[in-house]
Amino acid sequence: MEQRIRPKKSMGQNFLTDRNVVARIVDAVDPAPDDRILEVGPGQGALTTLLVERVERLVAVELDRQLVPLLQKRFADRANVEIVQADILRVPLAELLTARDVRRWKVAANLPYNISSQVLFLFLDCREQLSRLVLMLQKEVGDRLAARPGTKAYGMLSVFFQLHYDIVREFVVKPGSFFPVPKVDSVVLSFEPLPAPRVEVGDEPFFRKVVRAAFSQRRKTLWNCLRSARIVADDETLRAAFARCGIDQGRRGETLDLPEFALLARELHPVSVEPETAG
Repeated sequence: MEQRIRPKKSMGQNFLTDRNVVARIVDAVDPAPDDRILEVGPGQGALTTLLVERVERLVAVELDRQLVPLLQKRFADRANVEIVQADILRVPLAELLTARDVRRWKVAANLPYNISSQVLFLFLDCREQLSRLVLMLQKEVGDRLAARPGTKAYGMLSVFFQLHYDIVREFVVKPGSFFPVPKVDSVVLSFEPLPAPRVEVGDEPFFRKVVRAAFSQRRKTLWNCLRSARIVADDETLRAAFARCGIDQGRRGETLDLPEFALLARELHPVSVEPETAG
């Protein structure tokens, strides 16, 4: 099958061809006989082939209409495999999983670079249905997810995901492990959902709004970013919130840790303006 399929650049396809890397990803997934696995972008089925031998159920979501019938044929004799032809960004993911099993699912995916951030947010919002994620990402994205405050990589993804997940960098994957060969390194990360948010943020949509504003103009101070976003009605209200938090308004967003962002969001929420007023 590998010889008959040409990777599509428009879909960001880079097929994983290194069997050692495939085996290491499976080890990171740590499949158990009663596991249910969601695989996103199975490609030619390299990872699927190993996982299906060790789990109760595997659902693979593949966008490429050329690959789907070949995958269906390859796994036709496996009752525990379902190949779904769909765009993961357009699938009601929570419904897809619940309809097949209400228990929690593990996720395994080699995410295309061009949609990785969007898919990550899907997993973030479905976290209560997930027990473990093992994702291969562009190394730059992986570095952002695991970054610590005060580093260049630290940003929205770092804050949002570290609020709800323990993140472990499993290993780096070099370009030669793929066909076609990408120009950058990849990294495999594992994510364990926390039983509760790492810190209390109050209203989470508002918390995300504050964090997004803080990183909207990285070279500017936190004060200027939040002021530009019109989170509150006037400067005095914003200044008072900074004072209550004990956070210097001259700092930049990348220097705030998760507890500081949570504290700031909790202080700003009661005095924030409604979206209609904020424009």
